[in-house]
Parts: sequence; structure tokens; C-alpha cells
Amino acid sequence: MLEQNFGNIYLIYLKMKYSTKQKILLLLSSGVVLGLSRSPKNYFKIMKGLPSAWKEINKNRLYRVVHEFYNDRLIDYKEDKDGFVKIILTKEGQKKALKFKIDEMKIKKPAKWDGEWRIVIFDIPERFKKAREALRRKIMDLGFRKLQESVFIFPHECEDEINFITEVFLIRPFVRFMRTKSFTNEEQIRLKFGLF
Repeated sequence: MLEQNFGNIYLIYLKMKYSTKQKILLLLSSGVVLGLSRSPKNYFKIMKGLPSAWKEINKNRLYRVVHEFYNDRLIDYKEDKDGFVKIILTKEGQKKALKFKIDEMKIKKPAKWDGEWRIVIFDIPERFKKAREALRRKIMDLGFRKLQESVFIFPHECEDEINFITEVFLIRPFVRFMRTKSFTNEEQIRLKFGLF
């Protein structure tokens, strides 16, 4: 599972123009441990065993970013009895990494439509305005169409993606996900999605 997660993140890493900071957070969030050591002998062992993704990041830049992440409380250090230090993401670091993953999220579209509409409805309080706008932007980016002010529709399976987004933005209680086979004036929306 860990190797598969790393593989997926690494493919994204290769294809996308992430900043060095984003690359480091994504690699750490995919379960790839970055180890450090004060001992030169251990240092070379660590460098030899690192996945190639880490080696592609300039060493000095990597150490500067790691130090910055530590100051921002995005990472923490754990030292074992042999003097090896593992760098792990804190909860804050995990949240930040999730936001980068959301930016690259896509919904797979099957060759044939199953005839079901997926509808997202939300009523998010004003105090969560930024999260509401982020949700609206993201579902539009994913290809949803607006039915009404806070009602969006999509023809393909996307419940997992919506659940993920609402968890990251901490707005799950205010968002509803529904399915329906039909609704009035459906033809207009079918046209927008090219479903005929």
C-alpha cells in the first residue's frame, strides 16, 4: 500500500510543476521517510538508500526547507537509539499536504454514463466563507455544473472525492451528496455535459 501511494505521488511529482516545498510535503505525506544523521558514515548510508525523488531535490535547499517546516511546526524529528533522525509530518503538515493533493484531484469519467446524476448541495455559514468559496471553486474545477446558487450537479461517480474535499475544508456537516435518475429541465444539463 505504501509503495503504491508513493508511486502515485511520485508520478504526480514528475508531471506537475510543484515548488520544492510542495514536493517535500507530498513525499513525506505519501509515507516516504526522510532520514538524517549527524554521523558522516551514517549520512552516506542514508543518501544511498533514499528514493530517487529525494535525490532530485537540491541538498542545501532540502535542508533549508526542512528547517523552515520545523519552525512552522509542519514536521517533527524522531531520533532512534542509533542516532538516526526521521522526519515526520505533524497534523498541520498533513493538512497542508492534503491541500496540495486536492489541487491535482481529477474525477475519472467512464466511457458510458450510468444514467445517474450526482448532486452536491451546501448551506455553509458565513463564518466559513473561505471554505465555502474553496469548495465552490474546486467542484467547478472538477467539472460540476451549477443548478442553483449552492446546488451543483455531475453525471459520474464522485462521492469519495466530495467526501475528501469536505473533510479537508472541515465543512462536512454543511454539505449533502445525493443521487437522482432525473429532474425537470434535465435536457439543458445533458447538453452541457454532452450526454445524448
